[in-house]
Amino acid sequence: MTVNVLLVLIVLAVVLARLKWRRCSRALLASALILLLAVGCGPLPIWLLARLQSAYAVDTPVAWGQRNAIVLLGAGSVRVAGSGEVEASLFAYGRIRKAAEQYRECRRAGRECKVEVSGGDVRGLGQPEAAIYAGDLQRLGVDAADLLLEPRSMNTWQNAQFSGPLLKTYGADRVLLVSSGYHLRRGMLYFAHFGIHAVPVRADYVDGVWSWLPLSYNFAMADLALHEYAGIARYHVYNAMGWNVQATRSGAL
Repeated sequence: MTVNVLLVLIVLAVVLARLKWRRCSRALLASALILLLAVGCGPLPIWLLARLQSAYAVDTPVAWGQRNAIVLLGAGSVRVAGSGEVEASLFAYGRIRKAAEQYRECRRAGRECKVEVSGGDVRGLGQPEAAIYAGDLQRLGVDAADLLLEPRSMNTWQNAQFSGPLLKTYGADRVLLVSSGYHLRRGMLYFAHFGIHAVPVRADYVDGVWSWLPLSYNFAMADLALHEYAGIARYHVYNAMGWNVQATRSGAL
């Protein structure tokens, strides 16, 4: 995303220079240089990610209910070259580990606990994320009988929409939402829209890197953050236009 903006600025600057609009051309080149340094050297992605994750930086103890549901949001899957096996993506393992950890803590507290795994076959690999992650969770000690699978959702909005009926059927009185720190703000917003009052649980934390020279890593982190901000902004715009499905009363599920 940010690289594309950078390239557009440079191309426009070249075009304007050929049209003899030198002042505009220089302004665009200056903007491109500022963007290159602000993103590539770290200050912009660091600031964007800090704003997204600050509310979830410190883990807080969970006050367990009698019937607890730990909702694990998907983070992609991959097909292993050569073997053809499908497994969780690199970005999913922190979330899977955290969900299993919360499950063990809940069981140690002597409470009833289910892990709801939400994620469909987003990449068309033949297996939904929910089924793939379920296998990993069982290897980490989660009882198969304590797994609730939601294998249809293709995005965070559907994660929230399709999780509601499962949580209502189970009768959860405490819901934990497990995802990456950068993703929790948007996830919490969407789940609240469908009446699900959840406790956010951060599985991982990402940050930009200060550098004297522009780094591709920082561009990737900026794009990651901007994707989240775009999803949050789209939600509010759609709400204002009446395009979102009707919100569920808070606490109804």
